[in-house]
Amino acid sequence: MTGGQQPEALATAKALAASIAARADEIEAARRLPADLAKQMADAGLFRIAVPASLGGQELPPADIMRTLEVVAEADAAVGWCLMIGSTTAVSLAYMPHATAAEILTDLATITGGAFAPLGKAVREGDHYRVSGRWSWGSGTANCGWIFGGCTILQDGAVKTLPDGKPDQRMMLFPARDVTLHDTWHAAGLKGTGSGDFSVSDVRVPVERSVSLMTDRPVEQGALYSFPVFGLLALGIAAVASGNARAALRALQVSLASKKPRGAVLAEFAQSQVRLAAARALLFQRVAEAWAMAQADGAIDLETRASLRLAATHMVRTAADVTRSAYDLGGGSALYLESPLQRRFRDAHAMTQHIMVAPATYELTGRVLLGLPTDASQL
Repeated sequence: MTGGQQPEALATAKALAASIAARADEIEAARRLPADLAKQMADAGLFRIAVPASLGGQELPPADIMRTLEVVAEADAAVGWCLMIGSTTAVSLAYMPHATAAEILTDLATITGGAFAPLGKAVREGDHYRVSGRWSWGSGTANCGWIFGGCTILQDGAVKTLPDGKPDQRMMLFPARDVTLHDTWHAAGLKGTGSGDFSVSDVRVPVERSVSLMTDRPVEQGALYSFPVFGLLALGIAAVASGNARAALRALQVSLASKKPRGAVLAEFAQSQVRLAAARALLFQRVAEAWAMAQADGAIDLETRASLRLAATHMVRTAADVTRSAYDLGGGSALYLESPLQRRFRDAHAMTQHIMVAPATYELTGRVLLGLPTDASQL
């Protein structure tokens, strides 16, 4: 962007933020993103921020995607999370034949979702796969037209392996009519995401509607698709965590305005502000470095990918610490359901449980940074 302009999606997110925030209690009680709000966001193009431009998407640079997610998450973390899942799963469309992806996006307001974990089983039958499975963490699936599910490929009754000996795993894309949703989402945090289980049974999926994020290469040539999908997922989680923490500090500021905070509270509030700002600055710096590499060479080296994941994990976990501090400083009043601090606290710590930003990430990235043998397929 030049001349101080901002992406249309970011302007749209800012315009919708107040109305999203006003519905926070409703969203929490419903345990899902309301259908009318999801449609409003989809019609406004928010779920197309990572969709290829050739398919009618916005194909924004990663930093602009993250800023858009931050703004929505500041309004409500559950809504930001659903937007993040819808956006990152849509990146998989860049790996499909153009005609197949275009058919899926005949309606540009279509929302995608699903789960990357390979919990399904798929058997090749000619030009189709026959798929059965059940997945958890189906965030936003109630509003999706198409739903992804990760699968392990079976051949002759056994797991099919790749030349390097790893299991052959592919993402399968199902029309929503073939998917059964299960009301299992009774969680402490991110309650409004509708992240229940979903399943399919003996569904036939055309081969061209399957994607391997480990062995396939993107059909689309844009620099955005040089970013690894798992890396973009981690960055999206970090952006939602950042927006949620910023909102927690703002809520604390409002709370403290009616009190007479002492020196220790003032100091901790200031330290929380700078901790969050520092983690965010590191995250965006690493994204800028990777983006420059993607634009120049069309590839991002392993060390840079590791640095991206490390910065994303640091952001999520710093954001959780900051929201905990805001909750503590809010005192007894923060415990009540009418306080946004308790929800921001719960949502922040739900985010830390995602495998893309879990503590094991530190070991994975540490191995890369020390030059040790590493399975980097998830970076």
